[in-house]
Formats: sequence, structure tokens, C-alpha cells
Amino acid sequence: MANKQALRELQQRLAQRMQAAREAPQAASWLAVECAGLGLLLPLKQSGEIFTPVPLQPVPYTQPWMLGVANLRGGLHTVVDLSAFLGLRGPTALTTAHRLVSVSPELGINCALLVDQLLGLRGDEQLQAEPDTPGHPDFAPARMRDGEGRRWQVLDLDALAQHPQFLRIVLN
Repeated sequence: MANKQALRELQQRLAQRMQAAREAPQAASWLAVECAGLGLLLPLKQSGEIFTPVPLQPVPYTQPWMLGVANLRGGLHTVVDLSAFLGLRGPTALTTAHRLVSVSPELGINCALLVDQLLGLRGDEQLQAEPDTPGHPDFAPARMRDGEGRRWQVLDLDALAQHPQFLRIVLN
């Protein structure tokens, strides 16, 4: 029970910090997550709420990375295994360690991304841009490095939502 309470308190603190970061006049703020060992930065302005895994209703005849649909706060959301969509590994079963990060309602899709774990918030002052490498998809526009030397891949959730492969499954 103590672990559940500590997890709830962590989620509440993260939600409060995300809200404060959205309201603060910063150029950009990031939600740091991990998928299959890869550090990803999601723009806070494009990210919605964070949820613990909930039961999913599978949807037949979809891509393997489309895990199903879930009721999140009374809304039906498509759930995408972000690691599988990015080709980092095959689809995985939900565990209590996973988190669902909903895409901001402002982007016009009801979707939640399954991530392996939350790693907190990052500000621009903590990150340095890495040299651009050709061949990356539009939704992965930049790489960053933090003060500890860890590399991060930026994901533009708006561009991801417009990606033809992603859009076809989420809206169908």
C-alpha cells in the first residue's frame, strides 16, 4: 500500500509541475520519458495527462503497435505502444511500471502513448542541441544532450499526429 501511495504522490507532483511549467513563460519545457532504453523528450504543450495503465479493449485488424482503446477520464482514447511504433521493439504487455501519456486535446486526436517510464521534467537550460543528422522522420526533429551526457530524442507530437501511418490507425 505504501508503494501505491508513493506512486500517487509522485504522479500528483509531476502533474502539478507540468501545469506550472505550462503556465510559466518558458521557451520550451519537456516531459522526459523512456521507451526501450531510449530517452525521449515530449513537449509539455503537446502532452496531456499521465495515467497508470487501464484495461484496454483490443481492436482487431490493426497494426501491432496499436494496443487498443481505453476509457481515460470518460473519453475513448486510442493507445499506441510508442516503443513498437518507433521500431525499438515489438509490442509489449502492459505492466504497472508503464505509463500512458495522453496527447494534448488541442492536437485534435484522442490518443495516449504507452511509455516504459516517466523520467521527470526538463527545461531548455538543462539541455544542449546535438548536431542534426539526416534521415530522421519529421516527428523526430532534434536530438539533445543533458548535463550528465545522456542523449535525448525530441518527439514533436503534433507532427507525429499528422504522420500518415500514425494518423491512419488512430482515426480509423
